[in-house]
Amino acid sequence: MPQTLPAAPDRELAHAPTTVASARLLWLLGPALVAGVAYLDPGNVASNMTAGARYGYLLVWVVVAGNVMAWLIQYLSAKLGIVTGTSLPEILGLRIRRPLARRLYWLQAELVAMATDLAEIIGGAVALNLLFGLPLLAGGVITGVISMVVLAVQSRRGPRVFERVIVSLMLIIVVGFSAGVFLAPPDAGMIVGGLLPRFEGSNSVLLAASILGATIMPHAIYAHSSLARDRFPEWQGQTATRRLLWATKWDVTIAMAIAGTVNLAILLLAASALQGVEGTDTLQGAHSALQSTLGTGAATIFAVGLLASGLASTSVGAYAGAEIMHGLLRIRMSILLRRLITLIPALLILGVGFDPTEALVLSQVVLSFGIPFALIPLVWLTAQRGILGTFANRWFTTAAGILCATLLVALNVVLLVLVFTGA
Repeated sequence: MPQTLPAAPDRELAHAPTTVASARLLWLLGPALVAGVAYLDPGNVASNMTAGARYGYLLVWVVVAGNVMAWLIQYLSAKLGIVTGTSLPEILGLRIRRPLARRLYWLQAELVAMATDLAEIIGGAVALNLLFGLPLLAGGVITGVISMVVLAVQSRRGPRVFERVIVSLMLIIVVGFSAGVFLAPPDAGMIVGGLLPRFEGSNSVLLAASILGATIMPHAIYAHSSLARDRFPEWQGQTATRRLLWATKWDVTIAMAIAGTVNLAILLLAASALQGVEGTDTLQGAHSALQSTLGTGAATIFAVGLLASGLASTSVGAYAGAEIMHGLLRIRMSILLRRLITLIPALLILGVGFDPTEALVLSQVVLSFGIPFALIPLVWLTAQRGILGTFANRWFTTAAGILCATLLVALNVVLLVLVFTGA
């Protein structure tokens, strides 16, 4: 018999009001910060660095708009996990009744998770090459092994310790990608001018779509609902749920403020220090340009940030992939075994000498295919009173979600068209 979704909470635990009233906001933060690492992965670095170097401040508005949309999307994902106690992949696994359809849906989600993993392993490998001169294949192996250690922490020590590890890496990312802005301060007037939506030719449209594609990624949507579900399993009832949703808004706001600020800092650094410099469309080229423009120190800090970005984001990506498999196929594979299996494609690409930047670009194209499959169901499910009860979206939240979904899907279609037509 097909399973049914758990009902939205309609009763309160006897101790919930006291527990909720005394809980500190700080203790409730965490899931969004972990999911937010997806917004600081090597794909974001490549897209924002290239945009700033080629077009200066032109696409500042895209980074800001993407961050606003990301706030809504991540909040809806967390709300789904908190209210239902079920992740987005689990709900879809229950609602997609036909086994073939469910397996096909899993296949595209799995490819998206593997594409994400590919970009992040490559980013870590490039960072180790820049810092220590290691061959890319060796760097990929080391990145994969360290991510396995981080995932072992999650499996054995629980979500709280996992959060602390990821947030610590996030702090390194923030310093690594933001320090250069203080060495090459951007023009405030040009930043304000960059908030005006506009393009300059098809290549700027391509970059705008790439920025959004690298910013709002399917695996972050899947992962956040799972992280929120796992973090608060004992909190039940209307009062507790309202408290958690209030705290989640703060959690998502802080996470997106950090991610948005860092992404903007990357673009502004490139706009102020690297505009017009050749070769900055690759991570190695950007590092070299920073070294010649701002010095070895700034370039090294950037590489350290890139390494932390690859390590943190690949760990979150592997977690998301395990949840996708469990939710859609109802198969619980060891997250470490899964990490080992999904490491193979990235190592093969690095081993055969495939250009890492080209691999990053192709991974973003695969991610573009996955956006509608994660985003449209999320908006639809969170609008259903039969699933979320009184916590279902209000009409204006659903309208905003539909607008975001339509815009993102359209831009990703544009990205795919431009990539495959060579425009």
